[in-house]
Amino acid sequence: MAEARILAPAGADTFLCFDFGNKKIGVAVGQTITGTASALQTLRSIKQTPDWIGISRLLQEWQPTGLVVGISRQQDGADNTITPRMLKFCRQLQGRYSLPVFQMDETLSTFEAKQLLYDELGVSADKLWAVQDQLAAQLILQSWLNKHLS
Repeated sequence: MAEARILAPAGADTFLCFDFGNKKIGVAVGQTITGTASALQTLRSIKQTPDWIGISRLLQEWQPTGLVVGISRQQDGADNTITPRMLKFCRQLQGRYSLPVFQMDETLSTFEAKQLLYDELGVSADKLWAVQDQLAAQLILQSWLNKHLS
């Protein structure tokens, strides 16, 4: 996987971020020129297979400089049951698209997204299911941008 790199200060690099799950993949987009991330959409995984057609369309549309993938681990740093699938997803992204893939700790990002949407904004359970992963991807990407632009 790609290591941290210096981003051009005046550049307008675009990054896509994925919050990978067995059933859904949240997607967010962010740009270094603004230093902000925005929720984009949620893709479905069919039989634990990512929606490669949907991912390819997003990459064609946004032409990102790199990709960020949230990696979930236990509080002590040990792998979760899904961590190996997340790492495989990173390798597949890099192999398919030849773009740098950056990993970002996503511990509690989905939990934070649910709390924000449900507790603070009063979003219904049905709507919550539809958007929580893209908001989690936004939180992951915003954290990554903050870390790499500071």
